[in-house]
Amino acid sequence: MGNENTAFEGKVALVTGAARGQGRSHALAFAERGADLVICDRCADTAGVAYALGTQEELAETARLIEGLGRKVISAKVDTQDRPALEQLVARAEEEFGHVDIAVANAGVSGMSPITEHSQAVWDDVVGTNLTGVFNTLAAVAPGMAQRGYGRIVTVSSMLGRSSAPTQAAYTASKWGVIGMSKSVAQELAHSGVTVNIVAPGNIDTPMVRNDNLFRTIRPDLDAPTWDDVAPILGMLHAQPVAILDPAEVTRAVLFLTDEASAHITGIVIPVDAGAATRTSA
Repeated sequence: MGNENTAFEGKVALVTGAARGQGRSHALAFAERGADLVICDRCADTAGVAYALGTQEELAETARLIEGLGRKVISAKVDTQDRPALEQLVARAEEEFGHVDIAVANAGVSGMSPITEHSQAVWDDVVGTNLTGVFNTLAAVAPGMAQRGYGRIVTVSSMLGRSSAPTQAAYTASKWGVIGMSKSVAQELAHSGVTVNIVAPGNIDTPMVRNDNLFRTIRPDLDAPTWDDVAPILGMLHAQPVAILDPAEVTRAVLFLTDEASAHITGIVIPVDAGAATRTSA
């Protein structure tokens, strides 16, 4: 890649789920390197997800931080399950900025439930956000990118997109689906100058992992489990001896895949998972 401070100068990047966590990390990294941003988040809790989701205040803070870096930003409260709303956001970005060059389909949720008592709400929310929402993002940005002959799309799967875990039927279904869907779209767009690649994070230090519901699910034997109680178990999902990774580690992979120089890398999965992928097939 070229000069890190100007690697994305003149580019416009769309990041979904940008109120906090990985989405904020990706958005700020693009802004630091010269890109203008289009960011969105649902900014609402939902019945099938047992931890607090991002808020409008957090999304506004992401926008403020982007502007503080001297970049333009369009920020909107959008649920990626709402395809018309997402298409309207992309249309607005193309009207105001002229183009959307990069899209990171980052919005995602986790819902855990044993199959013997699995609620429809968990399935609907997890698959709706993690799979349908990613499809909607692809469908919203692909036409303009293909028409202009340039685009870099990154979708977010998971280490559970190529493996499995108990109580994670909906989550693993959604994340396996992201990989197959993204590879299919990568083939479709291969002649148009648009690449589509996937990152597969392990345990990342965001509220999706650091929340009391997850702690209780992992350690039902304790009344009020803490991080110290669950960290050794979470660490077993990785091969390297670390329980959790910083969002910036995923951001580094996203920056690589969205760089102009990655023109001939498409349809691949980059695991950022402390070696969890060593246990999956080639």
